[in-house]
Amino acid sequence: MKMKSAVVSAQGQDIEIMDVILDEPKANEVLIRTVASGICHTDIAGRDAGMSPYPVALGHEGAGIVEKVGSAVTTVEPGDHVVISFGYCGHCRNCRTGHPALCSDLNVLNFGGAQYDGTHRHHLEDGSDVHSFFGQSSLSQYIVADEHGVVKVDKDVDLRLLGPLACGLQTGAGTVLNYIKPEFGSTMVVAGVGGVGLASIMAAKICNLKHIIAVDIHDNRLELAKELGATAVINSKTISTSVEEAIRELVPEGVDYSIDTTGYSPIIKELIHALRPAGTALVIGMTGDLTLNIQAELMGESKKLVGLVEGDAIPQLFIPTLVEYYKAGLFPFDKMVKFYPFENLQEAVDAMHDGSVIKPVVTFE
Repeated sequence: MKMKSAVVSAQGQDIEIMDVILDEPKANEVLIRTVASGICHTDIAGRDAGMSPYPVALGHEGAGIVEKVGSAVTTVEPGDHVVISFGYCGHCRNCRTGHPALCSDLNVLNFGGAQYDGTHRHHLEDGSDVHSFFGQSSLSQYIVADEHGVVKVDKDVDLRLLGPLACGLQTGAGTVLNYIKPEFGSTMVVAGVGGVGLASIMAAKICNLKHIIAVDIHDNRLELAKELGATAVINSKTISTSVEEAIRELVPEGVDYSIDTTGYSPIIKELIHALRPAGTALVIGMTGDLTLNIQAELMGESKKLVGLVEGDAIPQLFIPTLVEYYKAGLFPFDKMVKFYPFENLQEAVDAMHDGSVIKPVVTFE
């Protein structure tokens, strides 16, 4: 099948919409007509950071309608509305104990550039391979994905909205609801209130936390954070104190939990310092080097620093749960979404980059 796809030919080059040949799905795979795809900062990392081999067809927050299923597929059928999430093997120890986001082959299946069997479904017209991203490459008119990554969703909800649940929103909400599971009345700070951070804040509100503090450098994002559940906000660019001091002005004893989505090491250290003894800091954004004095900053007060991916979620269970929260008015993530036609992809990327749009979604119809 010939289709249009968003491809990066080499590290750091511009994203181009080009003609790509897509193979038929194999026995364990599903062919999906793409309705929409969220854009996430991980797509930009895929363009610039060499996360996957090049050329690579980007996109990993896909939503669409099933057109064809392989002979071994049992969980979806043609006509189903689906969200396409991360790939996982389904048979390693972590997958079998309900933690597919911790799959032993997670990085290979999502960033290795090939499908589960090591072959490719995307090709240029000269026959050369184009590598996949997250096993889906959803910034394309069609998707072929392994059944493990495909999640059936409610047909009554606007399918264009649901792609961001596949990664960014699942990561933020899942960190709170699946991993932290905070006690009623506990306290939390979230640094970086883009899509991931705002999902964490909405999840924290569902859990009835006493203090939910949002930290960012964009006032428009902080205003939305208050609307979605933050009890207080801190603009780290304009405050006269440190972030830790600003947090402790609100919660003098320190917070129970802190979540970083920024990947900015100085902020992560502030979030650790702002914890109460025995508190937990979670890093869920892409982060580089971080230097800590383990005795003074962690062990001496029994604090914990945890890295977590994809909210420790089982997509087939968690994404439909988020949809139900949305329908009940408890997870109003539509307030951060702006739609762009596929041909305006670069405009959508630019809007995310400059902070004017929190969650751009590219539509195909």
